[in-house]
Amino acid sequence: MVTPAAGGPAPQYLKVKTHLREGIASGRWRAGERLPSESELTDAFGVSRMTVNRALRELHQEGLVERVQGVGSFVAELHRIASTLTVRDVHEEIAARGHRHEAQVHVLEALRADAGQAAQFGIDVGAALFHSVIVHRENGIAIQCEDRLVNAACAPDYMAQDFHHVTPTHYLLEVAPLSEARYTIEAEMPNALEARLLGMPRGEPCLVVKRSTLSLGRVVTAVRLVHPGSRWILQGSFQA
Repeated sequence: MVTPAAGGPAPQYLKVKTHLREGIASGRWRAGERLPSESELTDAFGVSRMTVNRALRELHQEGLVERVQGVGSFVAELHRIASTLTVRDVHEEIAARGHRHEAQVHVLEALRADAGQAAQFGIDVGAALFHSVIVHRENGIAIQCEDRLVNAACAPDYMAQDFHHVTPTHYLLEVAPLSEARYTIEAEMPNALEARLLGMPRGEPCLVVKRSTLSLGRVVTAVRLVHPGSRWILQGSFQA
C-alpha cells in the first residue's frame, strides 16, 4: 500500500518523486526491491500516468531506480562514487599548503523553502532549510565566499555548529555521507555583497563553483563558492 506524504503545493510529479526517494533513503525499499507500480502510484496520489512516469524517469536518470520494460521499477544497486574531482574541505586545502585558515560567519539563519528551492532540493514548499554565508581566509586574505543552503532534514544540528572551528563541508560529510555531487564551474562577476565580503572591485572576474551534494538520493546542500580570479586556482586530474 502507498500512503502519500503530506506537504505543501509542490508539483504533482515532485510529490511522487519525493515519496519514492525518501522511501529508498529510509530503507523502506532496498536495493533490488520492486517499487509500487505506476498504476498503484497513480491511484494513491490521484495523478496521471504521465505524472508518475516523469517521477520514475527522473529517479532513473539520477541512478536511484532501474526500470525494466513490462516488469516494473526497482531500486538500483548503489555504487561508490569514484572521481578525481572531489569535494574538498577548504580548511584541508589551506592546511596542506602550510597556511593558516580563518572563517568569518556573516549569515546563519533558518528559512522556509520557496517554490524554486523546494524544486531544487526535492522537498515541500515551506520545508525547513538552513542558510549560511561564510568567508574563508588564507593567511588573512579572503579567498572564498561560501553561500550555502542546507536541507534541515539531513543535518538538523547545522545551526548549532561553530563554523569558526569546523567547516560546513567537514560537518556535512560527517552527518550525511556523500553519494553524488553535481558541479558547474563558471567565470562570473561578483554581486555587490560578494565583492564587499571578498574585498575586491566589482569589475574583477571570479571563479564560481556551484555544487549540490546528495546522500542516499536526497539533496543535502546546494552551495555557491565564489573565488577572486586573481587568488584561486582550481586543480584536479582525470583518468580514462
